Amino acid sequence: MPVNKIIATKRGKSAIAAAMIAAAAGGWQGIEDTSPKALPPAVILATNTLILPWEGMVLSSHWDRFAKIYDICAGLTRINGKPVGPNMRFTRAECEQMTREQIYSDYYLPLAKRVPGYTTFPVGVQAAMLSGAYNFGVGSTASGKGMAGSTATRFHMQGEYRKGCEAQTAFNKAGGIIVDGLVKRREMGDAQRAGEAEVCVSGL
Repeated sequence: MPVNKIIATKRGKSAIAAAMIAAAAGGWQGIEDTSPKALPPAVILATNTLILPWEGMVLSSHWDRFAKIYDICAGLTRINGKPVGPNMRFTRAECEQMTREQIYSDYYLPLAKRVPGYTTFPVGVQAAMLSGAYNFGVGSTASGKGMAGSTATRFHMQGEYRKGCEAQTAFNKAGGIIVDGLVKRREMGDAQRAGEAEVCVSGL
């Protein structure tokens, strides 16, 4: 169960509406539209509201000494299929667009393939799931791991969206210990950033 009360908010509803408008302006026409240039509202909502604000943005490639790999933007390790290398630099706008496109190809499409009915879920639910998958993996329904195999996803597939939104808040630990920053990210966010559950229920 969530640590805090999960409620719909004006900023959550506004973010969903803005993503719908941006998707339509970008040429997205519906769930049958599979053009990566016409991004679905869930990808825009997840990227702009739930991923970039929490992940941050680095415009010059840097060496991650723990992962022993270069990354850039919001943690991208590959650009156009090639590994990020030293001395790479992009503008913020380029980083944001590449991040959106990677979230579409590496998270949205796999979730659409592995989770029956995913593209018909409310946009806020889809976006919260994308944000979760970006953080703890897509997984599969068979493995029981990652977003696709989570309890939250099982609730969503049964149409019990609020229960699913709340169940996703369980991913709030690191090393088995509840971390305040993860509680905020999974639940109601903070003064500057919306949380996954907040956006998830704001579209119900």
